Amino acid sequence: MTTMANNSEKKRVLVSGGAGYIGSHVTVELIEAGYDVVVADNMSNCDMTCFEGVKKITGRDDIPFVKIDCCDADSVNKLFSDYRIDAVIHFAAFKAVGESVAEPIKYYRNNLDSFLNILEASKTHGGCNVLFSSSATVYGEAEKLPVTEESPRLPATSPYGNTKQICEDILRDVVSATASLSGSEGPVKGIALRYFNPIGAHPSALIGELPRGVPNNLVPFITQTAIGKRECLSIFGNDYPTEDGTCLRDYIDIVDLAKAHVAAVSRMLDGKMKKDYEIFNIGTGRPVSVYELVTKFEKVNGLKLNYKFAPRRPGDVVAIWADTALANEELGWKAERSVEDTLASAWAWEKHLAEK
Repeated sequence: MTTMANNSEKKRVLVSGGAGYIGSHVTVELIEAGYDVVVADNMSNCDMTCFEGVKKITGRDDIPFVKIDCCDADSVNKLFSDYRIDAVIHFAAFKAVGESVAEPIKYYRNNLDSFLNILEASKTHGGCNVLFSSSATVYGEAEKLPVTEESPRLPATSPYGNTKQICEDILRDVVSATASLSGSEGPVKGIALRYFNPIGAHPSALIGELPRGVPNNLVPFITQTAIGKRECLSIFGNDYPTEDGTCLRDYIDIVDLAKAHVAAVSRMLDGKMKKDYEIFNIGTGRPVSVYELVTKFEKVNGLKLNYKFAPRRPGDVVAIWADTALANEELGWKAERSVEDTLASAWAWEKHLAEK
């Protein structure tokens, strides 16, 4: 599905944390859908590799890039003063589950302050549409699967997951409180996308996941082990109550995920929201175990990985996957790429990095 910005004047979208993994793919899809994009990032968890890749993919050397820390309220306010912002997609947050368990203060301070500053600027600069990058972690250890948007939010299993729950609540409350504002201050409308496990890379192999240091996510650890950067892949836990003893996840292709953001932004900017605050699950609806993903990677790419089973990791839930019916119907969006194609793209990206 291709969604076009259909107004006579191009709408401008701010992508905070836009130089990172998800943000760079979303930036590509926004530009290809006809939007102007401003990328903001403090570069704490990435370098310019993916942003340069975005420029190559889109053929655009003029994409505005602003290096700021969204935890600095003055910098965020200046950004909104310098650019007319029609919508914000907020990615600027720390995201490692295990690290959040070890360093909760770091996660609460960064993830909450950055979002509060974005919302404050959105309100004080005449109102704005805010798309929040939420997560399936808000469901905790779900009692019934697959989860729908109406599934209860159970206690988070990590501080990272708790910051997602809190930020959803903040967005809901800000939307409600600003609904009647007009003039110099304006209403904030919001959508929270609860997405599951993004993996893979752009088909061009010019952008992909590029963790600093030891990866916290499974697929970059797989590809780094395959390429020889890591000696061995650890699969955390093989004693879970699942068919093969490893956790079950809903792995979604990064480009499919990026297109969901474009659909959601278009819904806001085209005035199609049914409520001023909406929530959508973004996944495939198909559970895949960690062990199954590892063996699929081996088969698709003709490789043999060195891996071992390790103790369970704090904060991990046993199983989670999405019911995506609401997003399919309301956003007109659906995950399309197979997990095999996605794993092939992840390996192509890793090989591209090795050639640089």
